[in-house]
Amino acid sequence: MKLQHLLSVDQLDPDAIAALFALARAAEPIARRRKVCRALEGAVLGNLFFEASTRTRISFATAFCRLGGAVCDTTGFTFSSMAKGESIADTSRVISGYVDALVVRHPERGAAAKFAAATNVPVINGGDGPGEHPSQALLDLYTIGREFARLGKRIDGAHVALIGDLRYGRTVHSLIKLLALYRGLHFTLIAPAGLELPDELGKAVARRGHALEFRRVLHAPLADVDVVYATRIQRERFAGELIEGYSAEFRVDRAFLDGCCTPSTVLMHPLPRDASRDAYDLSPELDTDPRCAIFRQSDSGVAVRMAIFAALLGVGHLLRGPLADARWLSPTHIGPLDASFHTLDTD
Repeated sequence: MKLQHLLSVDQLDPDAIAALFALARAAEPIARRRKVCRALEGAVLGNLFFEASTRTRISFATAFCRLGGAVCDTTGFTFSSMAKGESIADTSRVISGYVDALVVRHPERGAAAKFAAATNVPVINGGDGPGEHPSQALLDLYTIGREFARLGKRIDGAHVALIGDLRYGRTVHSLIKLLALYRGLHFTLIAPAGLELPDELGKAVARRGHALEFRRVLHAPLADVDVVYATRIQRERFAGELIEGYSAEFRVDRAFLDGCCTPSTVLMHPLPRDASRDAYDLSPELDTDPRCAIFRQSDSGVAVRMAIFAALLGVGHLLRGPLADARWLSPTHIGPLDASFHTLDTD
């Protein structure tokens, strides 16, 4: 993968994705706490998050640390020099003098590209407003591949339902672009009025020969649906707009999963899910259903982000060993509700 930065999934083709996923598979024993790697020993990551994040920020930091590196964090504008009026270019160039790679999350679409323009150290887009979230889309696609391998399915020809805020949901924007690189997919796009997938993105997917079906009702059968990808309403993207048409009927719950999906449907969500009373997000009652892959999905983020760092910093060959065994105790299952097949043992 001959990239200097990872800013958009538009930079990736099937060969680059396959190379990244090969690295992610090699990283699995490290990510799953069975092996220890020091490939990035002495390297420092600058984790620059100007917007709220838990899992993306920590999983990037974890990935860098599990490769032997160290991490410097900053969170929010209040605690950065941007609060004093410093430009993105100045911030990028200054911090690049201290670190060997940058992960940037910023509320402005295109901000990560501005950081990259001011530096020669690798920059990874950790989410740029309503724009893209390439590492999330890669871990989502990696998860789909692993789930389909377990179920004996292929991504070519799959039926994928995308539900919720498709207008502002950057994870959806990046994922649908990656899935469009495959052949003959059927996308069912379910969103209330005003939160539909951006028209230009839908047209680009259709031009690649995929079928797009648009709905405003959730509780209707989804014939042979292979993946249901639910998202929360991106309330932080609204500028005085009202959220209309998003009611309890959009809650992804047991009635929906059993009534509209199949026994082999894979249920995904990029997280966090909104637990507030009127959010109508993914119901926790589905956490014990083996079809619910949300934690297998989030766990995949460490291996995929390790692969991204290894590719951009040129240490991919070191993931293949020899590697030392981990010397600490780890549980067989991370969570008590994990599916029986989701263990920390490597494949």
